[in-house]
Amino acid sequence: MAGKWKEVVRLSFKGERFRDHALDLQALSELSQFQKMVAETAKTLWRAANPKRERLPSHFEQRVRLCLRRIEEGSAAAPLEVFIEEQDQTSLWEAEPVEINEAVELAHEVFEALESNASLPEKFPRALLPEYAKWGQSLGDGEIVEMQVSEKKPAYLTLSNRQKLEKIVEAPHEDQVEISGEVFEADVRKGRFQLWSGEDTAVSVAFTPEQEAQVTTALKEHKTAQMFVKGSGEYSPQGKLIRVLQVDELKLTTSETAYNKLARPIEDLLNELAKEIPQEEWDQLPIDLNDNLDHYLYGAPKQ
Repeated sequence: MAGKWKEVVRLSFKGERFRDHALDLQALSELSQFQKMVAETAKTLWRAANPKRERLPSHFEQRVRLCLRRIEEGSAAAPLEVFIEEQDQTSLWEAEPVEINEAVELAHEVFEALESNASLPEKFPRALLPEYAKWGQSLGDGEIVEMQVSEKKPAYLTLSNRQKLEKIVEAPHEDQVEISGEVFEADVRKGRFQLWSGEDTAVSVAFTPEQEAQVTTALKEHKTAQMFVKGSGEYSPQGKLIRVLQVDELKLTTSETAYNKLARPIEDLLNELAKEIPQEEWDQLPIDLNDNLDHYLYGAPKQ
């Protein structure tokens, strides 16, 4: 199909190893890791923007696939491109590969932040930190990968920036959280309750005095009530929620069974069960059973 190639990002490998525009196989593995890194970023951003969609659109993988067609000077510059097919009027896709563009720009912002010792971009999916930390593992002392995106100032992958990223990966981090479950313990004085969401461990949730009434109600009705919590939480380096630090929204829902007007009366069910017992068994019951039930069950004196 007709179309054209468009450069999305240019990665320039700088250092003695890359003289004469040479990229050894280890450097090629860095290109492969960069592709995986930004592809996962594109998928995560798309899912965040389309929470009701269970599957990625068809051709998504193709639209985030970067290609290397040549190596240019400086020391070894690798322009990474995507192929844009000509679109007919019935196509549901935009001609411009916005998915990979957004992912590459976010990756650029991440390494810009590392270079300037700033916080990572708020929209960056923290679950992808381990994937980002794998990029640049083959770099030696004095070697740099320069990332050029459109007209932006270059961002750099260096050993120093990788070390900063690895420290972030090893430390707990904060992110948005939405969770629901059963409240089974609450400490009003400390303003915390325990939420059991069906996983192996409970999650500690902080709450304000204004939210206390909802929390105590959820605790009292924990067998039928579910508490929905939205806010910010602390996550382990592996992405597991440790605790909810701030609650922005609490919502209490109950799961009590509604009264069914069509259900058969219990008397009818008991009568049916009684008819299944032979009459000779009924005849063996004491005639004073109703008056002295406790006597026949537990040995209490007769009335």
